[in-house]
Amino acid sequence: MSEETIAAVATPPGEGGIGIVRISGSAAYAIGLSLFRFSRQVLKPKSHRLYYGHVVNPADGRAVDEALVAFMQAPHTYTREDVVEINCHGGIMPLAKILELVLAAGARLAQPGEFTQRAFLNGRIDLAQAEAVIQIIRAKTEQAMELSLAQLQGRLSKQVRAVRQSLLRLLSHLEAAIDFPEHHDVEDLALQELRSGITAALAETETLLQTADQGRIMREGVRTAIIGRPNVGKSSLLNALLGEQRAIVTAVPGTTRDVLEESINLGGVALTIVDTAGIRETADEAEKIGVERAKKALRNADLILYVLDLSAEVDMEDREILASIQEKPCILVGNKTDLVADVQELAGKFAGELPPFPFVGMSLLEGQGLELLEQTIISLIFQGSVYVPQSAMVTTARHKDALKRTSQALEELLAALAAGYAPDLLAIDLHTAVEALGEITGESVAADLTEEIFRNFCVGK
Repeated sequence: MSEETIAAVATPPGEGGIGIVRISGSAAYAIGLSLFRFSRQVLKPKSHRLYYGHVVNPADGRAVDEALVAFMQAPHTYTREDVVEINCHGGIMPLAKILELVLAAGARLAQPGEFTQRAFLNGRIDLAQAEAVIQIIRAKTEQAMELSLAQLQGRLSKQVRAVRQSLLRLLSHLEAAIDFPEHHDVEDLALQELRSGITAALAETETLLQTADQGRIMREGVRTAIIGRPNVGKSSLLNALLGEQRAIVTAVPGTTRDVLEESINLGGVALTIVDTAGIRETADEAEKIGVERAKKALRNADLILYVLDLSAEVDMEDREILASIQEKPCILVGNKTDLVADVQELAGKFAGELPPFPFVGMSLLEGQGLELLEQTIISLIFQGSVYVPQSAMVTTARHKDALKRTSQALEELLAALAAGYAPDLLAIDLHTAVEALGEITGESVAADLTEEIFRNFCVGK
């Protein structure tokens, strides 16, 4: 437990009804009592109760703001330290002045994420749960929030810890065989248990790994680029998906010259939709910049909506662009079905000329085909339906990497076991797997990694 007492504004900057200055550490009570004047006599504040009064400047006794203050005694607090929270008016000046007085009274300004870091270091939450805190704050959809809350409650940690404990038990048996080589029955029993235990642990690890891609999508959303030649209906598609007139639409090719970016909630998944300039050769300098930005959006996209004008022929530029993105999920959006006699026949023609991407016919002018497009997006990203988190899911690249290394170590261990390697050599791969799993929950993680994780938090959390 740190000897330093920290403080920070725990609410977003700007104007609001309430602002909170949070103090945590051994001197939190002393600092809070030195600055707060109760509205009536209180000999000793009770823990986890709100008290009404005024924050005052100890130098001259003048009131700074009216406030409600909570004194919360360790260990039943967010950080497992003494915590004081000053609830004042949510303006820039009262919060700044109160924080200034708190720092002058002996606290230091908290670093980003330091309150949550102390909760981790003091054993209230593990590292995966700590990461879930920032995921909840940044959640863009209800499902993303539910997934993050499940992680905060320990759903992922519990499953990872169970696998790790089973491997530690196997490791202890293996090390017993190493320490007592003369007892062949000990070694035989350890190797038998090792084979079945590693097989079960590998299956659990692979099950978790299979959730990683969907977990990332649910947490981060899907970056979706609307691509196509000029005047095919890209901006109209953006407006249709948003349900409002966000992008300017004209009959003049090249109207969109910059990248427009908006977010929508589609079936519980956040789609960050990027409308781009039409890709074509142009002498216009401003349009050239827009085309380059469109190509960059194409490279960075998780999903591409490639818009085609069904009333026009597919040209070489369409084919070249689509051929370059065959590794990415893509949907062909055939716009202007109102100008086409037989959409199915035309779709078949496109299927013969273009890569085998899903095809959706739409008339953006008449508002047709939007529901089918949304269903196709869900189907393409989630193979049929949006995943509803009922069990543990992997949501970060860090967790996925640790699980991959665990899986690799366990596979190598099974191969070494089949080859008849000595117990001391088998223990190396088992140690690797145990350490990798420990990185997820923070039981075997380097200090510099934890610093990097908490550095991404906001100050005050």
